[in-house]
Amino acid sequence: MNKNLTWKLVLILGILLVFVAGIFGPPWTWSGRGPLALVHDHINLGLDLRGGTHLILQVQVNDAVNVDSDNAIARLKEDMRAHKINYADITKPDPVNHPEMIVVKGVPPEQTSDFKSIVSDRLPEYDASSGAENSWTVSMKAQSLADLKTRAVGQAIETIRNRIDQLGVSEPVIQEHGLGDYQILVQLPGVDDPARVKEIMQSTAMLEIKQSLGGPYSSQEQALQDHGGVLPPDAVLMQGKSIGSHNNSDTGEQWFLISRASAVTGSDLRDAQPGTDENGQPEVKFILTGEGGRKFQAFTSAHIGDSLAVVLDKRVQEVATIKSAISDSGVITGRFTDQETHDLSMTLRSGALPAGIKYLEERTVGPSLGADSIRSGVQAAVYGMLAVLIFMLIYYRWAGVNADIALILNLVILLGFMGYFGAVLTLPGIAGVILTVGMGVDSNVLIFERIREELRNGKTPPSAVEQGFAHAWITIVDTHVTTIVSAAILFLFGTGPVKGFATTLVFGLLANLFTAVFVSRVIFDWVLGRKQRGEALSI
Repeated sequence: MNKNLTWKLVLILGILLVFVAGIFGPPWTWSGRGPLALVHDHINLGLDLRGGTHLILQVQVNDAVNVDSDNAIARLKEDMRAHKINYADITKPDPVNHPEMIVVKGVPPEQTSDFKSIVSDRLPEYDASSGAENSWTVSMKAQSLADLKTRAVGQAIETIRNRIDQLGVSEPVIQEHGLGDYQILVQLPGVDDPARVKEIMQSTAMLEIKQSLGGPYSSQEQALQDHGGVLPPDAVLMQGKSIGSHNNSDTGEQWFLISRASAVTGSDLRDAQPGTDENGQPEVKFILTGEGGRKFQAFTSAHIGDSLAVVLDKRVQEVATIKSAISDSGVITGRFTDQETHDLSMTLRSGALPAGIKYLEERTVGPSLGADSIRSGVQAAVYGMLAVLIFMLIYYRWAGVNADIALILNLVILLGFMGYFGAVLTLPGIAGVILTVGMGVDSNVLIFERIREELRNGKTPPSAVEQGFAHAWITIVDTHVTTIVSAAILFLFGTGPVKGFATTLVFGLLANLFTAVFVSRVIFDWVLGRKQRGEALSI
């Protein structure tokens, strides 16, 4: 055997061993475990095979618009006060249907120019238009409103993905759902506690630090009585409990009067970690960004002696007196369990959802359905593979052995690829595997028929093999490249099952280029090297 052929055979053997390890893992991890268990550890199964949860969520984008317009109102009031511009009232007439609209009443005509300058300089996303009786309507621009809603959906997807990743769910599908406005598709294979995952996903975990203006009150009626039946326009009543209490029997629900504007929010958060206080009780420590720390220090410096409230998901968690300026860190304490502090710090760390989410659809796929799908898909793949192998042996005789070896190696490389890259095998993915087998056979047929043609033209077996591979090579590359491009488009624009099909198809085609051209040629060279000069080639 010549040296050139030897290193090619060693290379093929080495590649085979590498991809076998991708399927089953390194040999030292095999002890006491069956092959199916080893494959299951390294080949990730999709939702349709493994079972799990399928959810369609809708982002309540108006929540994000309300937050933006509330902050715009706070900035307007602050700037108008600084410029000594008088006004009667600033409200949002329809916060449910048109949260982007703010109405400012009673602006003196002689101060309209200053008012318009404040809106254009401080609120560039808003337009101001005059109305009756010295009123102004400040509305978010159409493009800015659309961008804000789009960002809310994108941020919700990233936030949900961060939270799911930290829970360790393997290969989840989290993407925009194109069949409805502001919808998100979530597929979680193998989830064993869907209730907890749903709770973590839907929790906005919106950390806000606001000024506490009064309370606690035992009821809303008491709060209204203490303020003459009318709440201050810059304040809102929020439910809460004495610090961190989760038990109604301790002190019962309480009400607090909280400022609408926030000193800092979850977007100013840099990190959050679970910990324990000096008494060994669970707590959550948070650190603000540089800009958030500056805002918090300015707020606490201006409100020494006042109270601040730590608000999570529109509920008061803690109220404390500001004794000195605070810069960039804080602690959320309370009667939390270890699991609650872990989940809370995780959701804060992964970012706050910009808006609430609503569940539109929930389906659970049981593992028995997945087992049936796996069994049927594997049976189809095995039967199809056996039929192809037998056909190649009958039609191409001993050259069919060459094709069969290349096809088996093709399948090993494909599954090894999936094991190394963590790709998910879905039911359509199994169809992609079967299609790959067909593409592999097609490549071998092109090569073998070209070799037969060269033999019929009087070429010697070595020359016929040389010419067969040389002429079929371009055709094989063309067919594979066009199919890979099509599969790439399916992967980019398709949903989960379609992506699974595209993934296995691309991996299989890449493997097929190697096996049909390189491996098959090496086998032919090895066979020809063992034949006598002039001996016929079985094909």
